[in-house]
Amino acid sequence: MITPYEPQHRAAVVDLLGRSLLAEDAAEAADIVALLAGSAGFVAVDGDVPDGDVVGVALASPGRKDPTVGHLDLLVVDPAFRRQGLARELVGAVEEQLRARGLTAVRVAGNPPTHAWPGVDVRYTPAVCALTALGYAHDRTAWNMTADLAEGSPALRETRTAQERLAAAHVVVRAATPDDLPELRPLIAAEWGPAWVAEVERAVGGSGGCHLAIRDGQPIAFAAWGGCRPSWFGPMGTLPAAAGLGIGGVLLRRCLRDQADRGITRAQIGWVGPVPFYSGAAGAVIERVFFLFHKML
Repeated sequence: MITPYEPQHRAAVVDLLGRSLLAEDAAEAADIVALLAGSAGFVAVDGDVPDGDVVGVALASPGRKDPTVGHLDLLVVDPAFRRQGLARELVGAVEEQLRARGLTAVRVAGNPPTHAWPGVDVRYTPAVCALTALGYAHDRTAWNMTADLAEGSPALRETRTAQERLAAAHVVVRAATPDDLPELRPLIAAEWGPAWVAEVERAVGGSGGCHLAIRDGQPIAFAAWGGCRPSWFGPMGTLPAAAGLGIGGVLLRRCLRDQADRGITRAQIGWVGPVPFYSGAAGAVIERVFFLFHKML
């Protein structure tokens, strides 16, 4: 039975994700469901009554950059109930919902600032096959890098020496607090866009952490973690006028140290651009690869 997703389904969907996803995603099932609280969609329940066991879910949201495009944020079917057409029914119901709202296309890609993944991890082969069969075209590929947070790893190298060097250049590095947000919001919005503002707000607000570099009383760089998922690092940015000072590596490793102190053993650097930087600064390696899809409605 396919029925609209309601708040009372959240606990059951967390359980579904916990038994259906890869271990690193299942461990953050509750965080993923909380992150996608604003998404709408449908659940598949076992049997013909609305309060049956939840065995599938599909959630979607309007695009925040392009509101004419919907985003399929989550598609999960219990392994014991696959190959029964549930993915087709769930996605079909979501597409009809988006079409009724006047949207013209669907993307299976991150919808910042509330994105649990950049796309579909290629290890979720059943999802890749289901989307392909439903007419979704693979148009881009993204990847994450993984940083080992075991003591002694490159990711946890000390930053004191580099911070002293920066201090000699009148650059102070420190943790951000909520009092910094009024100054950070316009700076980040102007240079990197509103999605990053929201992620930094969540990180500073308690779901993660953020570190700043300040020169002459003004922030010139930041790095955040936990704005979407606890084990994920990002976003981070340095103003062009401050590039080349080595600030990014310091802020990155301070964030990774925070994550290690929270008991996280492997940090995900999501949707990576500068691979050599993260490899050199934290010994990170490319590990998770994601396919991004689209379909016209």
